[in-house]
Amino acid sequence: MKKWVKNLAISLALPGLLLMSACGTSGGSSSAGAGAPASKEKTEAASEGKTRIIKAGIGLNEDHPEGQGMNKFKELVEQKSGGKMKVQNFFSATLGDDKKMTEALQGGLQEITVPSTSPLVSTIKEYGIYDFPFMFNNEKEADAVLDGPLGQKLLDKLPEHGLVGLAYWENGFRNLTNSKHPVNTPQDFQGLKIRTMQNSIHLEAFKSLGANPTPMAFSEVFSALESKTVDGQENPLATIKSNKFNEVQDYLSITKHVYTPFVFLVSKKFWDQLSPDEQKILKESAIEAGKYQRDVNREANQKAVEELKAAGMKVNEVSDENRKKMQEVIKPVVDKFAKEIGEDLVKEMNTEVEKARQQK
Repeated sequence: MKKWVKNLAISLALPGLLLMSACGTSGGSSSAGAGAPASKEKTEAASEGKTRIIKAGIGLNEDHPEGQGMNKFKELVEQKSGGKMKVQNFFSATLGDDKKMTEALQGGLQEITVPSTSPLVSTIKEYGIYDFPFMFNNEKEADAVLDGPLGQKLLDKLPEHGLVGLAYWENGFRNLTNSKHPVNTPQDFQGLKIRTMQNSIHLEAFKSLGANPTPMAFSEVFSALESKTVDGQENPLATIKSNKFNEVQDYLSITKHVYTPFVFLVSKKFWDQLSPDEQKILKESAIEAGKYQRDVNREANQKAVEELKAAGMKVNEVSDENRKKMQEVIKPVVDKFAKEIGEDLVKEMNTEVEKARQQK
């Protein structure tokens, strides 16, 4: 009798154990167990079992070069994984702004986002080096630094904050639009209320030029410009065009005051659940899609000026002489933040930029 009861108990318990095992080895991005690295058995089961769903979000729209880059990334991941990894792309800040999506990655609630580096400064101060005005003269210099040892050094700082950085993409040189007048000289900034990102270096740089910088989520910018809550904003040309800021802004000044990279981020909680092969697929795809995205972005920037002119914007290009004058006005801000970020890192950045210039 006792033997019969024992066998019955085992037969009833076994299906429950099997069900628990099946839930634990699902290939999807379930939050179960997301707080710790998956075991070798779980990782192998995931890579051999069901399709893994990867949720990726950005703040810009799908037709922006970054959106096109995300679609290329999706294509590459699904091709390289034989369909075992599927990427779901969300555009236009559907999942929140850059800061919210980055926090979602840290919490394991989202797998991928590709924000500008600027919002990372509040978490990792060294990322402020990319916000220094007039650091790069052209994209070639930026590529050399970002894809070199200094760029990797900053990516290596991400894992301790719950993030993994796979590559740098391109946001690009930032330029100013406004509804008041052309900006050619430092004096032309006086009194302009300009939307900026929540970034101390940006804020103080614009203040030093006499502007009134106003931090604001990107998703709110168009309506703020339309209602005249702010006079202007600053962004790369492709972003200005794809978001139709020409509909609410009269003047575009090609200031090229800051070069901003995108950084391709993965949730570390998610990354630690992947097999080495899956990690390789994501990294290779992020780098390959990033090269494609840079090319698309540069082509879009070349076309954007003429298209914005045709749409009615009054466009002026700031001379090298006036850019140097702006740089001189902002220098005390740069010197201040160089001490905060680390003078050794700033020295290393300047050395890498100079090397890139000598390789022309």
